[in-house]
Amino acid sequence: MNFEYFLAKRLIKGEAHKISISAPIIKIAIAAIALGVVMMLIAIATGVGLKYKIREKVAAFNGHIQISSYDNNASDVSVLPVSLDQDFYPEFNGVDGIAHVQAVASKAGIIRTESTFEGIIAKGVGSDYNWSVFKEYLVDGKLPNYVGELNEEVLMSDLMANRLHLKTGDTFYAFFLKDGDVSKLPNQRKFTITGLYDSGFEEFDGLYLFTDIRHIQRMNKWGDDQVGNFEIFLNNFDDIDEKSREIYGKTLSTLDTQTIIDKYYKIFEWISLFDFNIILIIGIVIIVSGFNMITALLVLILERTQMIGILKALGSTNWSIRKVFLYNASYLIGIGLLWGNAIGLGAIFIQDRFQVLKFPNPKEYYIDYVPVHIDFITVVALNMGVLVLCVIMLLVPSYIITKITPVKAIKFE
Repeated sequence: MNFEYFLAKRLIKGEAHKISISAPIIKIAIAAIALGVVMMLIAIATGVGLKYKIREKVAAFNGHIQISSYDNNASDVSVLPVSLDQDFYPEFNGVDGIAHVQAVASKAGIIRTESTFEGIIAKGVGSDYNWSVFKEYLVDGKLPNYVGELNEEVLMSDLMANRLHLKTGDTFYAFFLKDGDVSKLPNQRKFTITGLYDSGFEEFDGLYLFTDIRHIQRMNKWGDDQVGNFEIFLNNFDDIDEKSREIYGKTLSTLDTQTIIDKYYKIFEWISLFDFNIILIIGIVIIVSGFNMITALLVLILERTQMIGILKALGSTNWSIRKVFLYNASYLIGIGLLWGNAIGLGAIFIQDRFQVLKFPNPKEYYIDYVPVHIDFITVVALNMGVLVLCVIMLLVPSYIITKITPVKAIKFE
């Protein structure tokens, strides 16, 4: 039988400590652990959730990795075409972890109405385009259908439509330069708005208009088998650097690969700060919680000084007595973890389901509500980390037990 565990359990179940001087201090320590766990869970869930949401939105407009001609410039406009006849299209079988490959082309233009005009980038997409990522952002109408014959359907952002005073079902004219030569009459296209989207990403919403890729091909005098670039979607975003190198090695020497991290490095540098903030919050909370438990442990030792003296007189070692109090403290930490997880995960579930918390200025975070994301492994790792670190912090103050002599301890009141 584990003597230390048995004695600690008797102390925990005993009624004397519930009315003793240590009772309120123990409750405060448990509350501090619970509150700390709640803060850590919320910090992780909101930080990771916001990071994932921003990543998803950037990827929705660009894919995770882009394959284009080396001779293209650094702009978002397609300059030189790439042939569809590639080993990696339509299925990239040479590299694992590729979810989808789609061909696109982009062209700069201007939309002009009776009252105003807007500069745009018309993004031409085809029947292979993955619209599933845009279903969440659709606020009115329907997604365009580019399967079959060439049509005039376009998907416009709600922001752009408001600027142009247009709505779903309206038609408009867009003008595109011919090969970048301003001396030639521009290409004119008539489009019909079938749907409006709102991603919350003003940098993209104010610029991108989705249309049939065949319009871009005809205006650029490309063949049906020529596109601007390919967009690659991965199963796991965390593999983006490794997969980019693999993809680069599997493509022709005339083609280049670029990740969205390289293309939008400022955005990803900003969201990388979320990880530092999360680690900082967790570190501070664990230190505060640990010191609260140290205080509680010292009070418990002080209150049980006579018991410590009797145990020493009966032959118990210092380490054996220390283990009794460490078991006791671990139980109190466990109670705090239990309450903290219940409250924290409950709050995260409510926010994920009902989106109660909103950002006062959505433009700064590219989303109007506070997104949350947490997984089982993270929760388990956090709880184990808090428990282990707090117990380690308690090893030092428990050393005070070795300084207690049996004679003085038994007489202690």
